[in-house]
Amino acid sequence: MSLYGMMRTGGSGMNAQANRLGAVAENIANANTTGYKRASSEFSSMILPASNGSYNSGGVETKIRYNISGEGAKIYTTSASDLALDGGGFFIVEGANGQEFLTRAGAFTQDGDGNLVNSAGYSLLGYEYGDGADPTVVVNGFDGLTKVNLASAGLVAKGSTEGTMGANLDSGAAIGDISTTSLIVYDSQGNTRILDFNYEKTLANEWTVEIVDRTSSASVGTMTLEFDTDGVLTTSPATLTTATQGPFPVTGATLGAIDIDLSKTTQLGYKFNPDGGTIDGNAPSKVAGFQIDDDGIVYVKYENNKLEPRYRIALANVQSPDNLIPQSGNVYSQGTESGVIVTGFAGSGDFGNIISGALESSNVDIAEELTAMIESQRSYTANSKVFQTGADLLDVLVNLKR
Repeated sequence: MSLYGMMRTGGSGMNAQANRLGAVAENIANANTTGYKRASSEFSSMILPASNGSYNSGGVETKIRYNISGEGAKIYTTSASDLALDGGGFFIVEGANGQEFLTRAGAFTQDGDGNLVNSAGYSLLGYEYGDGADPTVVVNGFDGLTKVNLASAGLVAKGSTEGTMGANLDSGAAIGDISTTSLIVYDSQGNTRILDFNYEKTLANEWTVEIVDRTSSASVGTMTLEFDTDGVLTTSPATLTTATQGPFPVTGATLGAIDIDLSKTTQLGYKFNPDGGTIDGNAPSKVAGFQIDDDGIVYVKYENNKLEPRYRIALANVQSPDNLIPQSGNVYSQGTESGVIVTGFAGSGDFGNIISGALESSNVDIAEELTAMIESQRSYTANSKVFQTGADLLDVLVNLKR
């Protein structure tokens, strides 16, 4: 029994070292694979019961462990769609079958439909901005996620809906004095129109502002502005909503209601001094590219240099990343020992920041792998000698009959 056990133990040792060599071979082959995590073989002994008169040799078994939580070095590139994570978390991607996976491989490029897809064909997922509001993350699932698509929709125009106008009104002005400034706004087709802001002093510490469309000479809104003895605006709320105009002749466009914030208006002993104002909306402009910031917000950049948020990239993590199940294509799925998947945004909680124009290299150390290869080669040879010796002794036992 001991001779057979000796041979089985030698075979078990050879098989274990073969598994280790397989892991080493995989690591070396993927030393330059973006986001690859090193595999290692952990050995554990298998003990068989022994009696006082004989020893039953056991063997060794192997378990493959992946160093998924270990970060690789950052390699910087010239592509804005190359993404790396500085800290914890994984990108959420979708396979061709619609199933979601986790990955650290962020080499994304646009496919023919405009989706950001990595080299293994997995599509990056995120939340749409929709009406412009910051999206809300679903922390315990993938509901609401959609493919990040940067396909150009051609010329894009947006009508103005809100803006600001601040100014200092000269407290020394006479009753009836009028000061004027203007603000360029955009109608529903992206055509520019000029709104004139006429400030008329009506009483001490009181002014009336009238907004006039310069093209049509139509008054689109008025408001009384009252100030305290320190020149601070006391009118509240200090928002003037203009009247909707149009359709206009020739273009057929309309100028929708615009909320103008006047809260920065003051009345001090200084000349009339408008701050220039701000306005949303834009004239027709082509998509010229995109940008991704540290928080994972994907902006579409237009030729007029305006940035529009389209998506926010979602991240995911688990309590025990090293127990995730590796899948083909350098992606991972949830395992029974990995813990529950929690989703969130970059820079929040335990999630790291997103670096645009960078990739995470593998965490494989070639020198360490070559050392492990030599060790396994020696151990495999030694185990083969044990097996060979057991076979030779078995031949001696069989030949005793002769």
